[in-house]
Amino acid sequence: MPAEHDPDAALMLRVKQGDTHAFAELVDKYKQPVTNVAARMLRDPTEAEDLAQNVFIQVYKSAPRYEVASKFSTWLFTIVRNLCLNEIRRRSRHPADSMDTAHPEQEDQPLHQFEDKKTFSPPDSLLQGELEQKIEQVLAELPENQRTAIVLCRQNELSYEEIAEVLGCSLSATKSLIHRGRETLKQKLKPYLRTGAWSEPK
Repeated sequence: MPAEHDPDAALMLRVKQGDTHAFAELVDKYKQPVTNVAARMLRDPTEAEDLAQNVFIQVYKSAPRYEVASKFSTWLFTIVRNLCLNEIRRRSRHPADSMDTAHPEQEDQPLHQFEDKKTFSPPDSLLQGELEQKIEQVLAELPENQRTAIVLCRQNELSYEEIAEVLGCSLSATKSLIHRGRETLKQKLKPYLRTGAWSEPK
């Protein structure tokens, strides 16, 4: 893909030439989406922030070898997924705190909680908090490929073709993963679908 069709790839080519301002632009644009994807893959917002930093360190270190072979966002989220999978494998070898481990000062609260970056009116806050917990629970129960595909669909507006490239799957396999993941979400979030609190992935 020619860089002129992808402004972010053009920025990355400037990074390749040593332009630190271009790198800062990319970090500003993608830090939150990268952190969001990592948080949903790792189920730990603190580790997700650390991983996001590592992603951008790798992006910067890779700059001398960077070539425009696909959209920058596709290349970037491939790095995100690979680093997340490495972390998940590391955890399996060295099990850490469970997501359900009680908070040391509040026994009825989990140790890790996702920050809700949206603001809701008091009548909606309890339902929204319950919904967010349920979404995270259902996403965590999905197979990794389905979870990653759904998260990329919802968070970053990548095309099916681009998600397929990130996952290393065929387009048809990716569509099947997304379909199955959506069906699972719909089944397990039925009470929220009825209330209108959950909007289906598009």
